[in-house]
Amino acid sequence: MPTMKAIILAGGLGTRLAEETSLRPKPMVEIGGRPILWHIMKMYAHHGVNDFIICLGYRGYLIKEYFANYSLHNSDITIDLRNRSMQIHRDSSEDWRISLIDTGPETMTGGRLRQALPYLGKDETFCLTYGDGVSDVDIAASIDFHHTHGKLATVTAIRPSSRFGQLKLDGDVVNAFAEKPADEGGWINGGFFVLNKSIATYLSEKDSCVWEQEPLERLAQDRQLKSYFHDGFWQPMDTLRDRQLLEGLWAADKAPWKQWD
Repeated sequence: MPTMKAIILAGGLGTRLAEETSLRPKPMVEIGGRPILWHIMKMYAHHGVNDFIICLGYRGYLIKEYFANYSLHNSDITIDLRNRSMQIHRDSSEDWRISLIDTGPETMTGGRLRQALPYLGKDETFCLTYGDGVSDVDIAASIDFHHTHGKLATVTAIRPSSRFGQLKLDGDVVNAFAEKPADEGGWINGGFFVLNKSIATYLSEKDSCVWEQEPLERLAQDRQLKSYFHDGFWQPMDTLRDRQLLEGLWAADKAPWKQWD
């Protein structure tokens, strides 16, 4: 599989998880002693995606500091204060390349995505996800599927037990995109996308652009949005109850999203 980048939207306020996010961004809320953002990146790395573009907003400096000091926090070291030197004895850092970009505290998802596109370089295809949900979705298979159908966008379709935006489907072609409709059930946006850079034409120049509204709706209307179906585990971390569920699965060594060694 060719080199692929993943854009992660990690700048929201996380107001529904205020117990945890008053002092840190939601992607930095920990599951098993590691930020959920780390879990998401480990998921992608397991499928060969090791180059990340993280869109920062609310308290984004905490995410910068976490990765700037990643080796320090995850290695055995000797610090010689007199000589102002540090020796790393056991470096357990990940083989990741990470671009951390400030996209504004109030910017919406489409605005963050638009600001991240220049960091893709010459890459035409990339992954997109949010910094607050985990799954055992086969990301590599979704990338392969995207390459086969020739459309601009692929969304992973999830069948959850509750309350998120629905996809109206004709086979695997998305005919309409309805974010958080009144009726429940059916397939919904699971938040794991594979996209062509050409989706830029669907994004407005405004920071108020919401990816899940007009851009995805127009892609569906133009029959440029297809769905990769995933029947397995999927769980966002929207509330304290969600965090406790994920923490319990991790503590019991039953975390379905942990597919790495």
